[in-house]
Amino acid sequence: MSDRRSVRARAVRRRLWAAGGAVALAAGLAVAAAAPSQAASQGPCDIYASGGTPCVAAHSTTRALYAAYNGNLYQVRRSSDNSTLNIGVTSAGGYANAAAQDSFCSGTSCVITEIYDQSGHGNNLTDAPAGGEAGGPDGLANATAAPTTLNGHKAYGVYIAAGDGYRDDSTSGIATGDNAESEYAVLDGTHYNGGCCFDYGNAEKNNDDDGNGTMEAIYFGNIKVWGYGTGNGPWIMADMENGLYSGVNAGYNANDPTTSYRYTTAMIEGGANKWAILGGNAQSGGLATDYSGARPNVSGYNPMKKQGAIILGIGGDNSKGSAGTFYEGVMTTGYASSSTESAVQANIVAAGYGAGGSTSSSPFTPGARVSIQATTPCCTGDYIQHDSADTKVVIAAVTSSSSSTAKADSTWIVEPGLSNSSCISFQSANESGQYLRHYNFELYLEPSDGTSQFAQDATFCVQPGNSGTGYSFQSVNYPTKYIRHYNYTAYVAGDGGSNAWDSTSSWTQDTSFLAASPWS
Repeated sequence: MSDRRSVRARAVRRRLWAAGGAVALAAGLAVAAAAPSQAASQGPCDIYASGGTPCVAAHSTTRALYAAYNGNLYQVRRSSDNSTLNIGVTSAGGYANAAAQDSFCSGTSCVITEIYDQSGHGNNLTDAPAGGEAGGPDGLANATAAPTTLNGHKAYGVYIAAGDGYRDDSTSGIATGDNAESEYAVLDGTHYNGGCCFDYGNAEKNNDDDGNGTMEAIYFGNIKVWGYGTGNGPWIMADMENGLYSGVNAGYNANDPTTSYRYTTAMIEGGANKWAILGGNAQSGGLATDYSGARPNVSGYNPMKKQGAIILGIGGDNSKGSAGTFYEGVMTTGYASSSTESAVQANIVAAGYGAGGSTSSSPFTPGARVSIQATTPCCTGDYIQHDSADTKVVIAAVTSSSSSTAKADSTWIVEPGLSNSSCISFQSANESGQYLRHYNFELYLEPSDGTSQFAQDATFCVQPGNSGTGYSFQSVNYPTKYIRHYNYTAYVAGDGGSNAWDSTSSWTQDTSFLAASPWS
């Protein structure tokens, strides 16, 4: 097009914008937030305590789980100098201080090294050690791979990739033997796999498989080897060791439904020859009881022989082929009543997961027409645009005097995500049926071929801008990567990596965009 700057000519104008100055923070220092959040009047653990089933472990990277909690939630370590930072809450009973993490991790990458127990029992989670099925210590979660919002407050979940996992084998207060307990976790219902085993809860203290009934943990995924429910999964099940149970029988149980809300509440309760599965939408509504009854009708599960370790993202024997995202969870003593569990679910809903930053409250609502404007200082007049000369996607300047073709090439129709309706896909406004998708990490405009691979490559989840401005678009099948412009070409890129476009320099700005009025 005559008015478009040549992409190839512009590619030589490689930006040398330096990353923001490193924030020199000593290990464990807290950083003040710009604006405190309002303290909650009650947290889930306050509700459990009032019901006579107090929390003995309370883990969250997103918020305080007690109204009075004013301590640290988790610790991150950055790769640039291996220093660490404790991430607390912005006020007692409030939300995570994500701004502290963003400042500390700017220009480098961070992992979550420890998740603190808010209950006072000291049951902190660190990387799972060697032993059992693990050949060495498990990996640590990328600290920025699971951004979210709670009532408009930015926070980060724990993104478990296969090989990552956390554990505490020296616990205090956790139920053992056949003693009763209740557990819940808030999970990403769209991030799961068929590996063994994405668990949160009670496990063996020696990292080995000690036989039937030696663990009791929430499982979330779609493996069918031991047990499963209706549909294609994922299912909430109980990992009781040597069995993922969806009901009283081993294998299939028709009453355990596929549960895949973007934010999913998963609960397991266990007592003397009784246990239950409960699940629901963590954003709205109540809980469904998917099973409530006797222990599995297989030898070894009645009575139970729970040992009281805590695991996250792995199996009791450290098996680590699983994937999932964890936001918060607790373990209690005692079998919580239905009224207590309902009140906890109401508290979770009120926490506002996804609110203030989700597609439902952003300009990127399905059906909208938008233009997507860069925010990096070099390129604030540039927009994501498909090139009619080929299928590549770039950023290019568009003004009121640009041709109608250039304006149309820079306009997108927001569609429900082709592989995940909680996220979005971008259809070209002037090339009907063609979508923005990544291939070998570069962005192209191509017609859908109907495959699941294309659907995943063309689906992006809207997140608060990585720079604190605008919005960022997270790849659904490469969650550590976001749409980024680099040398005026569009990619999905990580904050650090082996490819040139994964450069940490100006990454947060290059991955943050504004929703502009559609040019066409």
